[in-house]
Amino acid sequence: MAPTFSTPIKIISSILLLITIIITNGQAPNQTSTLVFYLQDVGRGFNATVMPVIGINGRVWSYHSFGTIFVVDDPVMLSPSPFSTQIGRAQGVITVTSLDGANVNIVLSLVFNNGEYSGSTLEIQGNSRQRENSRELSVVSGTGRFRYARGFVVFETMSYDAPSERSVIRLTITLALP
Repeated sequence: MAPTFSTPIKIISSILLLITIIITNGQAPNQTSTLVFYLQDVGRGFNATVMPVIGINGRVWSYHSFGTIFVVDDPVMLSPSPFSTQIGRAQGVITVTSLDGANVNIVLSLVFNNGEYSGSTLEIQGNSRQRENSRELSVVSGTGRFRYARGFVVFETMSYDAPSERSVIRLTITLALP
């Protein structure tokens, strides 16, 4: 004769199953995906892609001056080379938010206009410790192929040329897609 379970065990098992279904909303676990792109950031000259637009009166507007706000429109490339295939733009706002100038708040949209993600966006925001080579921010949403995306992005400065204020920044994006 096969073993049978008592009624309390059946009830507890049913309740646990119901709780699991409610918590997961009946969906399969999220899939994780990692993408790598490169920003070509230029802070000086005719082709500058990041510019200060406002700051505190009487102070120099710079990445180290509290209250300075920058706008960004960096090309997003497939490799670190400036001659690589451009797949979109990183457009947004950077605000120096700490009194000592060590941190900036970034609100950035990756707007894809070429390749397999064309027409899609990823929304990034968070506090960036700009004196560190590697900075982690949140991916808070997306559109198109990235609808309902969430995750994080690691900004890593690959190279920086002080006289021209040119830098190459690697974005390693880890996403949980429904």
